Amino acid sequence: MTNMWQQTYTPIMQSVAMSSLVASLPIFTLLILLGVLRKPAWIAAMSGLAAAIAVSIGAYGMPVNLMFSSIGYGAAFGLLPISWVVFWAVVLYRITVDTGKFEIIKDSVGGLTQDRRIQALLIAFAFGAFIEGAAGFGTPVAIAAAMLTGLGFSPFYAAGICLLANTAPVAFGSIGIPVVTLAGITGLPLADLSANVGRICAPMSVFIPSYLILVMGGMRALRGVLPAAILCGVSFAGTQFYVSNFIGPQLTDILASLAAIGSLVVLLHFWKPKDSFTMDGAAKTHVLKTHETSATLAAWMPYILLVILVLLWSLDGVKAILNQATSTFGWPGLHNLIQRMPPVAGKPSPYAASYTLNLLSASGTACMIAAFLSALLLKMPMSALGSTIATTFRQLRFSILTIATVLGLAFLMNYSGATATLGLAFAATGVLFPFFSALLGWLGVFLTGSDTSANALFGNLQVVTANTLGLNPLLMAASNSAGGVMGKMISLSSIAVAAAATGMTQTDESKLFRFTLKHSIFLSCMLGLIVVFYAYVAPHWVR
Repeated sequence: MTNMWQQTYTPIMQSVAMSSLVASLPIFTLLILLGVLRKPAWIAAMSGLAAAIAVSIGAYGMPVNLMFSSIGYGAAFGLLPISWVVFWAVVLYRITVDTGKFEIIKDSVGGLTQDRRIQALLIAFAFGAFIEGAAGFGTPVAIAAAMLTGLGFSPFYAAGICLLANTAPVAFGSIGIPVVTLAGITGLPLADLSANVGRICAPMSVFIPSYLILVMGGMRALRGVLPAAILCGVSFAGTQFYVSNFIGPQLTDILASLAAIGSLVVLLHFWKPKDSFTMDGAAKTHVLKTHETSATLAAWMPYILLVILVLLWSLDGVKAILNQATSTFGWPGLHNLIQRMPPVAGKPSPYAASYTLNLLSASGTACMIAAFLSALLLKMPMSALGSTIATTFRQLRFSILTIATVLGLAFLMNYSGATATLGLAFAATGVLFPFFSALLGWLGVFLTGSDTSANALFGNLQVVTANTLGLNPLLMAASNSAGGVMGKMISLSSIAVAAAATGMTQTDESKLFRFTLKHSIFLSCMLGLIVVFYAYVAPHWVR
């Protein structure tokens, strides 16, 4: 049997501080190239990966074969399921545009409201949360950002608003997978973790719709739609709290988003904003046309099919059938060949690297089938569909490269031990750990682009640190998942998805990163303070 390579977390002078400085070099490379030098995301990702290779070999002594295998494993995950979802989500949107149906969709949304602020609440926040709850993995940002661009939002603001809006539902995304994963990794009760994640996230969910409008146009813009923003936040957060505490994580986002959509639709029958609002870079207000109900239904059919198929894909019975074509295997040259060590793991244990090739059960496949069925129902010639698919691939090729590279970088940092070193640096903060516990989740999602991956990465570390410091392990583990949601908007994979879906230029990707970074830091600090409140002021309010 091949000997396992043991991770070490303090390779530089046996010091967590010095080692974490070296471990963070790939992150600083990304931040400088994107935030300061304003390079395209794919160049920043490639440079970050080069830095991660240097750190993994030079500082951590990782064998070259394990290094290459880690990168390949991450890149494969970036291609399927993430890029697979993004590609077909954008194809679906392009079908509605190329068949002229998106004009009817615009008229139907405009019939509810032509106010950009309400459109953002309906599509970016509420509809995006529904898609997050059903599919996850970049689907909501791809779908909602493309729709807002079609409605006349500038690509930059459509992308930025959808990234900000996607914070509220991420912890319970994809039928509650992040929380289910956290329970599996830590061995803590799923119901208690779900309840605590809901108690941390719900106060932020009340605030996010109003925060979106503030970002769009300041306090004056918010005053004009305050009833809608408050109703949207309260209905979503209230349902999120109730379902996560008394039903479970699986349906939290779906039911909360439906509550938000329903409450806004009802409100708009009785109330309209009295002021006017103009948004930077937005197209002129769309001139409404009236359409037959059948024509409107036909125009929405691609998205109706998407919702039906994504929900079908989430049913256990359907999953069982689709998974008959799924193969799960240990990633060659990596699976169980690395040993994780305390305190990151409870005891020395092999680091699994299982890859799931699920072409049928992946949510991207539901998007693909929705796209082909839509083309059929809308009588789109196959030659035109082929042209749309080819155009979409040309549009997304650099975004797909970015996603694959970023995931390769993230997995290399995970398997080399560099990410665990950064986690230990956060864990060394002692009495301040409840605040930094949330930031640890934030860091995990920034690196991996996934709350699920961040929970798998840091869940045990949170529990070990909590027990060492005499804190509530259920709260600290939940804090990891809740804090992670604020890292989603600055993850390079999320930036690439949003930029691709809106047709944004590569040079604007760095601008988008700088835009979301300040909001991400502010919101994650707010969330950290909520965790501190639960830890020290009201510990009896959590399980």
